[in-house]
Amino acid sequence: MRRALLAATTLGAVVLGTSPASGADGWEPAPTPPYDLPAGARCDVPVHTEPVVDEVVQRVLDRRPDGSPSRVAYRGDLVVRVTNTDTGAFYDADVSGSAIVDHHADGSQKWYVVGPVLAGVGENAGNLARGLYVLDGVYTMDISATGYKSVRLVHGSADDVCARIG
Repeated sequence: MRRALLAATTLGAVVLGTSPASGADGWEPAPTPPYDLPAGARCDVPVHTEPVVDEVVQRVLDRRPDGSPSRVAYRGDLVVRVTNTDTGAFYDADVSGSAIVDHHADGSQKWYVVGPVLAGVGENAGNLARGLYVLDGVYTMDISATGYKSVRLVHGSADDVCARIG
C-alpha cells in the first residue's frame, strides 16, 4: 500500500504522493538485500531475512557539492520474511513505510518515518534493547556514524520480531 509522507523538518515540509514508481519523475528502484545474522547479534536465535515483496523506490532530493546524496526519500511496498534458521519458524513483516533520510558527511543518518520499517539493534547499540523490530507509526531515528540507533516515537509502536520467531 502506497502511503503519503508528511515530514516536518528543519528544511520545511515535504510531501511524497503516489506518483508512478520510477522513471522520469526521479524515482528509482532501491532493492532490499537478504542477510543472515548469527544467534545473539539481534535475536537469541540465528536469523535470515529476505524480501518476499520488494517494490521500494528512492528519489534523491538533495546532493552535496561532490554529488553524493544528502537527502533521499524512500517509499513502496516491502514485506520481509524473517526466519529462525534453527527451527524454520518465520514471520512476514510488512514494512511498507515511507521515509526521508538525511545522510550526513560523517556517515550518520537522520530518518523521518511514517509507517513500518524493519530495524535491527545490536547489544548496547541503541535506545531499544538488542533485537529486530517492526517500528510503526510516526517517528524519527538517528543512526550515529558508529551505528548507535536512537528511536523517538511520536506516535507508534515497536514490535519485537525475535519474540515472534522464537
